[in-house]
Amino acid sequence: MSGEQPDPTSFGRVAVLFGGTSAEREVSLMSGRGVLQALRSQGVDAHAFDPAARELGELRREGFERVFIALHGRHGEDGTVQGALELLGIPYTGSGVLASAIALDKVMTKRVWAAEGLPTPRWVRLEPGRQQREDVIRVPDTLGLPLIVKPPREGSSLGVTKVGGYSEMQDAVLLAARYDRDVLCEEFIDGIELTCPVLGSGASARALPVVRIDAPQGNYDFEHKYYSDDTGYRCPSGLPPQEEAEVQRLTLAAYRALGCRGWGRADLMLRASDRKPFLLEMNTSPGMTGHSLVPMSARAAGMSYEQLCLQLLAAATLDRDT
Repeated sequence: MSGEQPDPTSFGRVAVLFGGTSAEREVSLMSGRGVLQALRSQGVDAHAFDPAARELGELRREGFERVFIALHGRHGEDGTVQGALELLGIPYTGSGVLASAIALDKVMTKRVWAAEGLPTPRWVRLEPGRQQREDVIRVPDTLGLPLIVKPPREGSSLGVTKVGGYSEMQDAVLLAARYDRDVLCEEFIDGIELTCPVLGSGASARALPVVRIDAPQGNYDFEHKYYSDDTGYRCPSGLPPQEEAEVQRLTLAAYRALGCRGWGRADLMLRASDRKPFLLEMNTSPGMTGHSLVPMSARAAGMSYEQLCLQLLAAATLDRDT
């Protein structure tokens, strides 16, 4: 799976963008430090660059020829940085402007998937004018209970609540609204939590091994994602081969429907009652921390963390060149 490795000296001066201004800054710092160390260990002329501390125009002035985006969330994963790099003419890792913008917005992502006939849990979007009690209290009548309430444009499980009763709805909406002007209410799928990374673009994109996530009491929140050792991960997933293949097929279809490129990671639920997979979201700048799932899946496919970083950097490009 690792294939022929690119020549590290061919990349020129490389900036690793990490930190940033989003609510996921701390996770980005962990991801970026790991990527920076890996690239340097392979002989890449890589340098740290925090957009929260420096303006992006310095990338061109300082002669950077390629960018590895290790930013997460807003102003990093939402098409804004990608658009700036397009204007600067500096190739970057991951998806382009449009795919990045759509994928960060879970409502827009669901609309695309639904239009393509891809399975995703039913949902209700509450814009600012519909977050009062009289609107909020009706949501469980549509989606059933329990249900999930979350901000549609955040990651790392920030602002997410599993709601078990009508009386919990308003507090859950208020929490999600702290992170986003809109609130996404989503049907709860009872089953197995899965994630599946993708490498590549278009017809050549390939799904990596599926990772099964076993979080305590099913609570895969921010703490369990990045700091706790209580969460169990299975890769290989232990799913029957036909189920693993179906999750990979669905992930590739979801990735291509959004126009993603370079790499990404779909999060899914496999419903316990009938073993049907449902797409939750697509991450276009996945985590690269010690607890992150893309490196774990890549290892199962025979690719080291360093090889993964080199391959992603080698695929850096611009929208205009694709």
